[in-house]
Order: sequence, then C-alpha cells, then structure tokens
Amino acid sequence: MRKITLLAKRLYRAVFSRLVITCLLLASQVVWMAFLFLRLTEYAPWINGICIGFSVIMCLLLIRLDHIQPEFKISWMALFMIMPVQGGILYLLWGNKRPAFRLRRRLENASMRIHPLLRQDPAPAEELNRQDPRGALTARYLSRQGPYPVFSNTQVKYYPLGEDMFADMLPALESAEHFIFIEYFIIGLGKMWDQIHEILKRKAAQGVDVRVIYDDVGSVSVLPIGYWSKLEEEGIHSLPFNPFVPVVNLVMNNRDHRKIMVIDGYTAFSGGANLADEYINQLERFGHWRDTGIRLRGDAAWSFTIMFLEFWNANRPTDHEFEHFRPETHRPAPFAADGLVQPYADSPVDRESVSQNTYLELINQARYSLFITTPYLILNNEIQTALCLAAKRGVDVRIYTPGIPDKKIAFQLTRSYFPPLLEGGVKIFSYTPGFLHGKTWLVDDRIAAVGSINLDYRSLYLHFECSTLLYGCSALKDIRADMIDLESKCRAVTLNDCRTSFFGTLLSAVLRTMAPLF
Repeated sequence: MRKITLLAKRLYRAVFSRLVITCLLLASQVVWMAFLFLRLTEYAPWINGICIGFSVIMCLLLIRLDHIQPEFKISWMALFMIMPVQGGILYLLWGNKRPAFRLRRRLENASMRIHPLLRQDPAPAEELNRQDPRGALTARYLSRQGPYPVFSNTQVKYYPLGEDMFADMLPALESAEHFIFIEYFIIGLGKMWDQIHEILKRKAAQGVDVRVIYDDVGSVSVLPIGYWSKLEEEGIHSLPFNPFVPVVNLVMNNRDHRKIMVIDGYTAFSGGANLADEYINQLERFGHWRDTGIRLRGDAAWSFTIMFLEFWNANRPTDHEFEHFRPETHRPAPFAADGLVQPYADSPVDRESVSQNTYLELINQARYSLFITTPYLILNNEIQTALCLAAKRGVDVRIYTPGIPDKKIAFQLTRSYFPPLLEGGVKIFSYTPGFLHGKTWLVDDRIAAVGSINLDYRSLYLHFECSTLLYGCSALKDIRADMIDLESKCRAVTLNDCRTSFFGTLLSAVLRTMAPLF
C-alpha cells in the first residue's frame, strides 16, 4: 500500500509539474494559432495573398541583413518555400535572433556603466606579446571587443570532473566574509544544491551579501515555481533571469547559459558544470557525466565579478559604485602569477559573435595540435572549414564527443557532421562511458579555453555565455593530462561508423538545414 501511495505521489508531481503544464500551455497556443490562421484564410481567401506578400518582404529583408550568418538565411529560405503563407509571420515571431527591446535596453544601459571598469593593464598585455605574439592578437581582440582584459597575478586550478570542483567550492563558500555571487543556467534541488544552499543561508544570516541568478528556463524542471521568493525570505537575494512565461514569445530564445561563482572578489569558479546532481555524478542520467571547470584566485576574478554585476544591475539596479567588489579589496595578500588569464563573456545583445570569433582564432592559430571537447557539434560553414583546413595543414585536430546522448536529435545532428570532418583529416572520438559535457579547448599546449560555450548555434548566437582563456599557465599540463585520460576512455570514430540508411541520411540533411532555427 505504501509503495502504491508513493507511486501515486510521484505520478501526481510528474503530471502537474511546472514543465508539463508549461508544455501543454504552449502546445495549446500553437494549435489555437494554427486553427485561427486556417479559419481566417477560409473566411477571407485574400488574406493568403497578403501573407505571401508579407513573406516576400521578410525574405528580402533577411537577404539584406549582412550580419546574419548564411546558414541561418538558408534555413529560413527553405521554410519560406515550404510555408509561403505562414513563413513571414513565423519569421516575425522567431526570426530575429537579438533579444527583445526591453531586455536589450536594460543590458546596454548596465554595460555602459560597468564595462569602463574593465581596463587593460598594459603590463600583462606586453608580457603576453613577448611570450606568445600570436596569442596576444587573440587577447587584443577580446580586450577591444569584449572588453575583457588579460590578467596576471592569478592562480589557476583545473578540474577534470564536476565533483572535483564541487569539493573545493564548499570550503571556498564557507570562507566568504563579504559577498557571494552565483550565476548558473541550472540550479536543481538535490544533494549538490542542498549543501550549497545551507552555506548560503548561514552566510546571509551572518551579514554576507549573497546573490543568486539562475536561468528560469534552464531550471524549469528542477526548481519549484517562484523559488526565488523562498531564497529572498532566507536573506539570499535572488533573480530568475528572463522569467519564463508560457506564451509563444521571441525573447524566450535568449537564455543565461553562464556558470559563475565569485567569493569575496578574488576567488572565482567557472566551467561547464551546473549546480545539479548529475554534474557531480550523484544522479545518473546518461552514464558517467564528465565535465570540466576552473578556479581562479587573484586579479582575473574581477572579470567574472563584472559579468555578474552587469546582469544583476540590468535587472535590479541596486549598486551605485563597484570599487569595493575589486579583488584587491578583500584578499589577504597578492597572488603569485601563474601565466596569464583572460575570462570573457558573449552576449546576443550586440552584433559581435565573440564566441565564434574566438573559437575561429584558436583554430586558425593552431600549429601542432588542437584538442576540443564538446557535447554538441553543430557547425556553421566557417568553423567546419577552419577545422578541416587546420587538419590539412598538418595540425593534429581531435574532437571528443559524448557516447551516450542527452538529446537524441542533437546527437543525430552532431553525428551528421562527422563524415566531412573525418574526410578532412579531423580525428573524432566518442566517450563511451557516458555523456561528455565539458567545453575545453587546448591549442599547441600553450593556450586553453575552459567555459560554458558549446559548438552549436544556441551557444554561439543566442545564449549569454562565458569562458576563460589560459596562456602559459601551469594548468595547461593538467588539461593535457586530462585529454590523454579522456582519450583512453573513448572510441575512435571511423567513416564506417557514420554509414546509415537512406532515411537516416535524409533525416540528417533535414536536421542540418533546420539547425539554425532552433
């Protein structure tokens, strides 16, 4: 009887969960809109002509926009051909990849106040130019376009697994005396968050400034509705980013995919792992979950503090000055230099594809080796060509992908890019024990990138993202060792593995055509 009661409770929670209710509401809206559109065209056939004319106008405007990538244009052209009547309206609803006006305006206003605080100290930039002139050009691009400077006086620790990083997060949080900033795509109830939550409650009660940002869509299935208000009652200032409203709405495309934790201004954690149990293998969903992360202690933590404060003050403008958040304000003593460090963020608010351009920079400057881990491999023509060209000029290009998918369509789409890459000389490996979620790059053992940025359209063009470039740090040896260990647990993918049926090939072609729309 007890088992039946527990099963009934679980079934009730599943059926009436926020995610299920949200999906039903969205589905009902889509059905209603389709029904209304069909009835209108039946009642007044001339509406078809107006809609087709509108689609033609939208198509011409799309062609005229120079800053939009060709793959995105081709996808919409295909949709206009398939749905000439509805295509223009769909593009009006979903085609504009920039955030809605109000969100964009708030973020731009916050950036104008906060970005001037990110000034490049000439000394680290000059040191990088002496050590690595080609890497210094990439750093200069990020410093000018971000604007995210290069820092010295920072100690770096690399984590090959989420549970390793979590073990260091807890004592760091316990040591907080002034402020804790947390910003994650997913915060999920469970063992990981419960332990962090307990520390945050205790620190807030002690007078520490504790602030939490989580993405409302990312956490929709793992947090109860209105969870931010519970945190506020506990003294933890909380902000659900871009709150999800179950209405068909363009602005829902833009999510906060960043992973940031800053403690007292001089300690920062970042990487690919969210604050939920699967990221530390306390919950098995797709086999063994392999993720990566870093800890920065020193000057470079300032960039992550600025990223957080920009988002916070765009939505809740509570800070009037920012100097007391600087790393040197609260740290016990300066940290010794360990190479050079450059955290950076990317935003769909501007028209600069910082994530894509930085990845292209890393590919194009590789001379000997380029190792990449990514959960999704959904490439545009520029990145695919750059990877194949690097392999053809003799660079050892290796890409590590999951062996067990978390999303079957994304997995199928990822595998559809394998044949042209393999034919171009790129080596591809599949992590057989489970799901590979890390987003780590290693170039010639001299530059690495560790962050939240996937190789897919959503990360490169729609999401708010962050990553960190490491130049000549001792952590590069740890990243190299992790890549070697990872490969020992992978299976090399061959062209024979990519052969599929006619219908499989057709499905892959359709998915690749539609990929930029999702």
